[in-house]
Amino acid sequence: MSDSDELGKLADLHQQGALSDEEFVRAKTRVLNGTARTDGPELTAINALRRSQNDRWLGGVCAGIAKVTGVAAWLWRLSFALLVLCGGTGVLIYALMWIFVPVETPRSEPPTQLSAP
Repeated sequence: MSDSDELGKLADLHQQGALSDEEFVRAKTRVLNGTARTDGPELTAINALRRSQNDRWLGGVCAGIAKVTGVAAWLWRLSFALLVLCGGTGVLIYALMWIFVPVETPRSEPPTQLSAP
């Protein structure tokens, strides 16, 4: 949605009485300053989703979801296994996530310094 569309909707809401003068001015300022759209925690979590390289049974999908959600990886594995029994949806969802979720990048270890003899 463009800024002009958002401003138009704000003006409509203001004319209908849904927004007070003060609320309208604050909302208009946020739109014009570009701060109207903020990344919520859901979007941040989705962008942080990566397949695990260390804790993986197949593709690392469940361990990656576990890191983002804070739920144990074995619960995600159990959930996918139960979804397999529901018409194979677990296989389809897991395969799609295996394809589209990127693998986490390995952290580079700091170089070890060798002491001179």
